[in-house]
Amino acid sequence: MSIEYANLCSVVVKQVFGETVQIVADCLFCAVSRTLPAILKKTNLSRKEVSTALAVLIKYQLVVFAPCATNPFLAEYSLKREEIFYILRYPSYVQLIHSKYGPVGAAIAEELLHSGPQTATNVLLKCIANSEIKEKIETYRENFLAMVSDNYLIRLPQLISAEEDPVPKLQTDAYQYFAPPDINLHFISEVQAGKEKVEKAADAGIYWHANFSRFHQDFRDTVMIGAIERKLGTSASECFKYILKQMYERTDPWQKDCSNPFTFAEIKQTIEKKSNNLDLIKHLDQYVSLIADDPLRFIRKIGEMGGGQYVVDLNHAFEELTLSWFGSVITERYGSKASRIFRIIHMKKYIEQEELQKEAMIPAREAKLLSYYLFQDQFIQIKTIRKAGGGGTGPAKAFFLFHFKPRQSVRMILNICYKALYNTIERSNFEKSEHKRLIEKSQKLDSIVATMKERGESAEYIEEILETLTPPEREILEKVKTRIKTLSKAELTIDDSIFLLQMYLHHSKVETSLTTKDKK
Repeated sequence: MSIEYANLCSVVVKQVFGETVQIVADCLFCAVSRTLPAILKKTNLSRKEVSTALAVLIKYQLVVFAPCATNPFLAEYSLKREEIFYILRYPSYVQLIHSKYGPVGAAIAEELLHSGPQTATNVLLKCIANSEIKEKIETYRENFLAMVSDNYLIRLPQLISAEEDPVPKLQTDAYQYFAPPDINLHFISEVQAGKEKVEKAADAGIYWHANFSRFHQDFRDTVMIGAIERKLGTSASECFKYILKQMYERTDPWQKDCSNPFTFAEIKQTIEKKSNNLDLIKHLDQYVSLIADDPLRFIRKIGEMGGGQYVVDLNHAFEELTLSWFGSVITERYGSKASRIFRIIHMKKYIEQEELQKEAMIPAREAKLLSYYLFQDQFIQIKTIRKAGGGGTGPAKAFFLFHFKPRQSVRMILNICYKALYNTIERSNFEKSEHKRLIEKSQKLDSIVATMKERGESAEYIEEILETLTPPEREILEKVKTRIKTLSKAELTIDDSIFLLQMYLHHSKVETSLTTKDKK
């Protein structure tokens, strides 16, 4: 992990959990694992402070523990670095659940994300007590069970260790991850009436948390479906959506390269059952061929059985999407000519400066300048080939070839994105702290005005209260709100780029390059 990612994780932990937890998280980030005495020595915090910080991080599934290899009576704590970054995506997770299950599902997801893992009974009780949504308890239960059935919620390992065990042990049963919980509605009503305690619920000790990989699977599908829609239209994107559903029936969602094969007959059967798009049903074979023949090549035909046998080529799909993203970034930074140079280097794999300027049809001086900029910012690399002089006695002649190392460039861009995201969060925090008094005054006024409107106060009196915020203060406040809103949008845009690059690193082969394979 890079220093940029470490700084980003540090500021996220501080923003959410406070400075003490940040110090402990930073200590764990710097090592694979540490024992409690090692953390105490490194951080200079009291035992109580470190224990509390570790308890918070363990509760939110950001730290795991296991017996120490050298001393089984001590626990070793390890930080789950990737999941710290997921905290920034919590609003996106809630928004996704809201789009699928409505406000009730969003309330359940928000409660689990912001309060940490809980039992199903406890989650429903809190949602009913805190939510402004007036829905029956049955609706909350149905939504919770639907989210478990669709794998958006996952059961956590249960404690199995005896009291004499120095380090607690947790049991993980994969077949139990998505087993529905026993939610007793009569017992919940008894708890609400104060006749029972929530600790005696039938599902006590069974904790649930958000299944991040399922959310990321949906985000990945959205990226791919969106790319198809922008290029080939709505019907083609709907066709690809059903192809992905067919893929998940027999393929691990996070299989790196290609999916397992499926046939055209299976796609047709699925779409005829579930789709209302008559145009898609009528011209299905044309849409499937269109997607398969497109240069993006999200699907690939591998046989003729069942009307045609296909696979979803995730490796090639994210190669093409990442290449397109690189082209956009280079165009924004250096212009269209630099993007043309980048694409020629990508196509030719290795190319000399003189040949490059001829292929790009750009003046020699400008081509050299733009290729230097791309090399300086590590978008392209140079390979040196040395050839001995005549008879082996003369000076060695060198050839300098431009080429593109995709994984190296992607990691470099990822670090830039982490740094940009860190700067965005820090700037947003600075704006809030710098104008804290003004923001608090505005919020207090809004609260007073809302209360006065409920009481039915006159408009003149309300206007008089609002005038306590002077025009210069109001102007400053509007500028601050605009800046914070702009920074929030920037955070979302940067995260979209980070997600695309992470998907490329996951699905690409280590030795691959962003090149289109020659069709045979």
